Amino acid sequence: MTARRIAIIGSGPAGFYAAGHLLKESSDDGRAIDVDMFERLPTPWGLVRSGVAPDHPKIKSVTRVYEKTAAHPRFRFFGNIEIGRDVSRDELAERYHAIVYATGSPTDRPLGVPGEDLPGSRAATDFVGWYNGHPDFSDLQFDLSCERAVVIGNGNVALDVARMLCLSHEELAQTDIADHALKALDQSAISEIVVVGRRGPGQAAFTNPELLELGELADADVIVDGEEIELGLATPDPTMDPTAERNVAVLREYAQRDPSDKRRRIVLRFLLSPVELRGDEHGVEEIVLQRNELVASENGRLRAEATGELQTLSTGLVMRAIGYRGAPLEGVPFDERSATISNVGGRVVDAAGEPQVGEYTVGWIKRGPSGVIGTNKKDAQETVDALLEDLVEGRTLNPSDPDPSSIEALLRERVPSLVSYEGWSSIDRHEQALGEPQGRPRVKLTTIDDLLAVAAGEAPTPEPLDTLGLR
Repeated sequence: MTARRIAIIGSGPAGFYAAGHLLKESSDDGRAIDVDMFERLPTPWGLVRSGVAPDHPKIKSVTRVYEKTAAHPRFRFFGNIEIGRDVSRDELAERYHAIVYATGSPTDRPLGVPGEDLPGSRAATDFVGWYNGHPDFSDLQFDLSCERAVVIGNGNVALDVARMLCLSHEELAQTDIADHALKALDQSAISEIVVVGRRGPGQAAFTNPELLELGELADADVIVDGEEIELGLATPDPTMDPTAERNVAVLREYAQRDPSDKRRRIVLRFLLSPVELRGDEHGVEEIVLQRNELVASENGRLRAEATGELQTLSTGLVMRAIGYRGAPLEGVPFDERSATISNVGGRVVDAAGEPQVGEYTVGWIKRGPSGVIGTNKKDAQETVDALLEDLVEGRTLNPSDPDPSSIEALLRERVPSLVSYEGWSSIDRHEQALGEPQGRPRVKLTTIDDLLAVAAGEAPTPEPLDTLGLR
């Protein structure tokens, strides 16, 4: 039987869960399905590698599931390949029966306030990529010489940023944090991180474990104003779930703690929105916050309304962590409002809502940046079920050149530095070997050139150890 060939664009959790579901179907019922995965970077795993905080190694262990998928004989990985630059959507349509877009949400949402472009006003996505050694961000510089940093947002990314600014050298040195970030954070002068949310504690998007671990930091206290907590709870919220209720209980417990003599503190604030950043060409100097009150909408959801009361905080660093945003792909229908690929149940649809034959989407670029890593498994299953149904009904692309060797020949001609899964495995082994003498899971390579060199069997030129200041 002729194999049905599927292209998956993106190698994060959503892409790998989709690949796993497809290949399981191929094994379970005799349907022959080939999966080729395309990734812009030389490395797979998406946000598991470049988004999960270094001090959360257990979360990263999910890659063992993806490694099993990658070992399937009907799976291929094409790294260092960018769709639109190295190969077009139309060229993929000539070689595959279906295309699955799993490109995630790579950009950040702006605050939209005056002064946002001042030096020292940064996106949390940049900071997260920087400390995780993502090649796109490894050359960035963060001025950590101020005493107070302000993080705008009430989700896990905001807590990750705050926590990373507070972790001690001992806590970080045993992780896979990028070496340049470890050195910079060691020299940080920041002693207070204020995390600001526009709504109340009951609407914060923290997960319970993320909030709880703030109270376990070796070198930082958690400061919560009990009166501000109760003010945020004064208006009943019928949509509060058990996670939110547990968060409230944790916050109330933090409010009762007496500060210790720890070197740093994380201050959790609520019912505040930024309205202006002030400073000069040298950088941000202060942030103006406006007090909000919670008002019930017709659907019962609480919204934040400004009261006109203003507060000003001095700061030299403001990081916005108010959400990720998807980016459009050329020729693929895109919903600007939700910043997702237009779709119904994973089937890509055009402006009229009609399905695009043979095109599908999974993960954040399908549903927006929500949920945890495991959420992508169920999400991918929905899309794969739709795809398999369409395969049975014959609703597929009609590739004129489906030979598996065709796409590989095309890519190798255009991109001699194409990275196969074997190439990634070489990178993986190399990084782990670098980390072993230091008692770390790995030391990440943070430039494309170094990653490609190791993938090709060449050793990159090591940076002198004394310039890192680590050993």
